[in-house]
Amino acid sequence: MAEVTQRAEQQQESQKTLLGTIISTPFQFLGVMFGSLVGAIIVEWVCLYFFWPDAGWKHAQAMFEYELSWLSQGLLHSVVVQEPGRTATWLAQLAYDWLFVKTGIVDWMTNMTTIAQAGPRSPLDVRYLTAQGVSTLQNYGLAALYTVLTFVVRLVILVMTIPLFLMAAFTGLVDGLVRRDLRKFGAGRESSYLYHKARGSIIPLAVVPWTLYLAIPISINPLLILLPCAALLGAAVCITASTFKKYL
Repeated sequence: MAEVTQRAEQQQESQKTLLGTIISTPFQFLGVMFGSLVGAIIVEWVCLYFFWPDAGWKHAQAMFEYELSWLSQGLLHSVVVQEPGRTATWLAQLAYDWLFVKTGIVDWMTNMTTIAQAGPRSPLDVRYLTAQGVSTLQNYGLAALYTVLTFVVRLVILVMTIPLFLMAAFTGLVDGLVRRDLRKFGAGRESSYLYHKARGSIIPLAVVPWTLYLAIPISINPLLILLPCAALLGAAVCITASTFKKYL
């Protein structure tokens, strides 16, 4: 009787854990995306101050234009998104409208620039001093703006490469199951250490390319990051499946 009660409690706990995982996964994804966006803006600001102060916000603008042109020329067709270039342009324009136009930030910055150019009305003109400070920080504001737009374009690229990671994981799973069957009917040894290490690396290999590509402050071909990560993900899934215990 006690064993039946214990099994029922364990089953309820596993169901609660599964339900909690399903509910928390979207929020964890949004948290990762928000953290990547904040990290991208901070990295761009730091690099703007130390590495390319002469280029200023135009570096972020050039990076946005490169990502958009690569998307329009390099990814003409996608299983996930139709017309990737037009979709990315529409999303970037939508993000710009909601974040900067409808919130009044663009009009406010334009007004501050006009006040700063007009000059002070008195020695202690607070509006002029504020506008002067805003004009000084406008370089960082525009850099953040184009970083957000670049983030949107890169997010579209990552969404379109989801089939690449699914194919790599599926290929690794099939190959791993074949290797497990060969080990099961042969004299292969069990390796729980290798299994747990490979299993623990699956989630990081699926998340790292997203955070790395979204936060990197330079223009780079996304395949240089995504292809190695997809190959490593397939290898991790293969090792996990092949080293799974022979007998359940």
